[in-house]
Amino acid sequence: MKQVQKIAVIGSGAWGTGLANVFADAGHDVTVWGRDKDVINAINSKHENSKYLGSIVLNSSLKAALDLKNIIQQSEWIVCAIPTQQIRSVFQPVSALLEEKHIINTSKGIEVGTLKRVSEIFQEMAPNAHYSILSGPSFAIEVAKRLPTAVTLASSNMEEATKVQQALAVPYFRTYTSRDVVGVEFAGALKNVIAIASGMVTGLNLGFNAQAALINRGIAEIMRIAKAFHADPFTFLGLAGTGDLILTCTGPLSRNRKVGVLLGEGKNLNQIQKELGGVAEGVYTAKSAFELSHKSGIELPITEQIFQILYQKCTPREALQSLMKRELKEEW
Repeated sequence: MKQVQKIAVIGSGAWGTGLANVFADAGHDVTVWGRDKDVINAINSKHENSKYLGSIVLNSSLKAALDLKNIIQQSEWIVCAIPTQQIRSVFQPVSALLEEKHIINTSKGIEVGTLKRVSEIFQEMAPNAHYSILSGPSFAIEVAKRLPTAVTLASSNMEEATKVQQALAVPYFRTYTSRDVVGVEFAGALKNVIAIASGMVTGLNLGFNAQAALINRGIAEIMRIAKAFHADPFTFLGLAGTGDLILTCTGPLSRNRKVGVLLGEGKNLNQIQKELGGVAEGVYTAKSAFELSHKSGIELPITEQIFQILYQKCTPREALQSLMKRELKEEW
């Protein structure tokens, strides 16, 4: 019999709510935390998150609350489903409560300024917590609709990974375990930057040949930096690697791809932010990854051009020319 866990999902957006619903469908005691009172009330009273997930009916046992400290105190498993750049500000005030708890991270990014991956951020705040990361091709609304989804769950402790894998076992959500936390984190973060580039290919009407080449060279770029940090190359053939990259680069629900499409159509970042109601994680990761590549001496040509477009007033067509005119070389 599956052990019932008391779980706090930190983040009441589309993804946090969708994943919380998976845990609830699996029979666990789940509470979602968020700041938006209307969202919290709708989950509790109507069993829906209409702001982010429309009229999709959520599991009736799913609860929501506004008191972060209280739900973390009452839960053994803590799911992080907020943007990477907000993790410190949200969790630092309650970091003492995280010790010895099970942290399941779903955020994808590299922290601006420190250049740290999410596991490194939590290691600083709660060194004795048990950490794992869930990543892979998983649009939130499809998970909430209970459509078939497969993801990767990575932890340096395989007992921990297996425990979370079993806790998430429902007919529509399949989880594979991995030991490669570093590779899964880099894959999840950097694919968002490549998705912005892929969107620009669409926005510029450059065709499918260009998009296929861009995605392929993107995975080579991600592997290059991850290898320098001793990740397992096989990770990038899996769900957290090519699986997530393909979805984010081609799926119309991808916010990062949408940013790229709008950039390709000639809009600037301020206009895009107004249209989308915010910016996608890849915008921040492009800056962090660019700085990390220079600090580490690793060549990331696509990432560099996305950084130039976002932060240095380079145009998408100028960036394209820079990539196409690079020195000819062997593929590997």
